Amino acid sequence: MDTLDRMRRLTCILLFSALAGCRPSTQPPAASTTGRLALPQGFEATIFHDGVGRARHLAVTSDGIVYVKLRGPVRGQTPAEFKGVVALQDTGGDGRADQVEYFGAYDDIGDYGTGMRLFEGHIYFTTAGEVYRQKLVPGQLVPTTPVELVLKHGYKESGRSYEHIAKPIAFDEQGHLYVPFGAPGDACQDKNRQPGAPGADPCGQLEWHGGVWQFDARKLGQTEKDGRRYATGIRSLVAMTWNQEVHDLYAVQHGRDDLYRSWSQYFSRWQSAVLPSEEFFRVTEGFDGGWPYYYFDWMQGKKLLNPEYGGDGKKTGDGARLTPPLVGFPGHFAPNDLLFYDGTQFPERYRHGAFIAFHGSTIRMPYSQAGYIVAFVPMRDGRPTGDWEVFADGFAGIDPIPNTGDAIGRPMGLAQGPDGSLYISDSVRGRIWKVNYRGRRDSFSAAQLSAMAARKTQQAHIHQPDEQKDILGGETLAAGGKLYQTYCIACHQGDGKGDGARFPPVASSRWVSGNKQRLISVVLFGLQGEIEVEGKSYNGVMPANGFLSDEQIAQLLTFLRQNFANHAQGVSANEVADQRAKGQWTPPTP
Repeated sequence: MDTLDRMRRLTCILLFSALAGCRPSTQPPAASTTGRLALPQGFEATIFHDGVGRARHLAVTSDGIVYVKLRGPVRGQTPAEFKGVVALQDTGGDGRADQVEYFGAYDDIGDYGTGMRLFEGHIYFTTAGEVYRQKLVPGQLVPTTPVELVLKHGYKESGRSYEHIAKPIAFDEQGHLYVPFGAPGDACQDKNRQPGAPGADPCGQLEWHGGVWQFDARKLGQTEKDGRRYATGIRSLVAMTWNQEVHDLYAVQHGRDDLYRSWSQYFSRWQSAVLPSEEFFRVTEGFDGGWPYYYFDWMQGKKLLNPEYGGDGKKTGDGARLTPPLVGFPGHFAPNDLLFYDGTQFPERYRHGAFIAFHGSTIRMPYSQAGYIVAFVPMRDGRPTGDWEVFADGFAGIDPIPNTGDAIGRPMGLAQGPDGSLYISDSVRGRIWKVNYRGRRDSFSAAQLSAMAARKTQQAHIHQPDEQKDILGGETLAAGGKLYQTYCIACHQGDGKGDGARFPPVASSRWVSGNKQRLISVVLFGLQGEIEVEGKSYNGVMPANGFLSDEQIAQLLTFLRQNFANHAQGVSANEVADQRAKGQWTPPTP
């Protein structure tokens, strides 16, 4: 592709980004009722439902009812109106859900619901801090039985954290429930996510975090103290399941963040974009994944010492003593569900293999965001028999993907139907896909995989980016990140959440993603006095930063408005210059 073509392509991408950047959190974006996924030859994807809301994990009963856990209000609901579970059923036999009911007589607090699984005639589902169950009633779409509290997690208690609190769940044949408690930070630093801050050694967080705990699935009213630590050294899990073929727990870990932002003396932006691995583990009792001391470098094929503990991208320490992952996927793909296929509809090569939903990255700038696919790992006897494959692609609707908000869809949950079909949920609008195999099962060949193999090497959101050639027009975002580290991080913190007392968050903030002129004015001229940010009052001083150039302020604010869970249009140098000339912004007169 020549330079002119690349410029034209980038212009289209940035225009799309500007148009799609700001979306209300409660209403899925508009989309066609028809769509197409890229799949191996012979497979077909249809839309079971076009949008239930922000879908997370899902489960399918033996009579074909699909239960989906939702994350936060949909269709303009208030939090009080929110029903966190939706039931779907196709009674007409046309492959589309014609019965849809929302329900949930429980408190869904924290906007972090994730898990949905079936066990012994119940649906089990999770919020940010709870595991609930409800007994299903044969012949009823929506159960009328009471919702029961199985487990309460005290993540809001002193010394805990709101980071990595998603709760997938899994069950073994003996009636045990498995729940991960994610790490309360990135790498067990005393000053979380602060550039150059060392890690605590030993890491005290491992006592109640960074691992998987085992509970009694049939017992109600438990807390984390009723469980026992089954595995440790696992930073964050959303993809976790029990493999009934080999009777072991499996999971795919979200790897650490910010190698370049925190340790630029050792890591380049490119290394930070593609490292460390998302690790596919076989989690046996007593397993240690190595967090926070080690990470897996999938290019070098070994565990390396984290820089918080003296690493430099080369030192191995005692990493060789740890069990290596079954597969080391590229960094930041965001594994959010895992399913072992045991049906007979798909060709035999898929039986007992692992499907993994990669939700997609948020921090791969200045390269394309990556993941946004469903991958497949062929397996036998619980171990991989070949390289990982791209099974389903096209969810994002754009390639490359400059910003997470540019993706019109992100694969999230996986479930197997009673007929052997594969259901896939999307977390943006809540589309539910149903994948079937329409070819001859006994004659499936490698040639039917060729198109998907080509996507693995050609699509910018999947392949290994070239360090120089694949930099997008995200240089503005990269420069803005450097400015944030220099001028903002001391107060607003590395995670954008402030200090919880004096300094307000810039993460998920309407002050950041809302009125541009007000935001530009605050940076140019400063601000003092009491303000309210996301329902909390702050009374401090924001110093003026008018000494920065118009271009620098535009870079900084574009970075803020497209990071930290903000998804808004960027800011131009002309807009900064215009506000500088007008002076401090004041609210319009009613």
